[in-house]
Amino acid sequence: MRAALFLLPLLLAACKDEPKFEDRFDKATKEIDARAKAMDADIAAADKAEKDAGEAEPKALPAETPPSIAPKSSGE
Repeated sequence: MRAALFLLPLLLAACKDEPKFEDRFDKATKEIDARAKAMDADIAAADKAEKDAGEAEPKALPAETPPSIAPKSSGE
């Protein structure tokens, strides 16, 4: 009997209502926005550090080489 009285509050506490979809969506949206802003700040800081280091412009790519063309087969 004592065990039942002890378990009753635990069972009632475990049965609380789940948050609505809109509430969960809003919370997830806020978390995603915060992460995106943090990422943007990190990227901006990295760009600024790169610019301060003297690498303002990215290095040019090497000149494009023409594709090699294999000789035609004799058909043998």
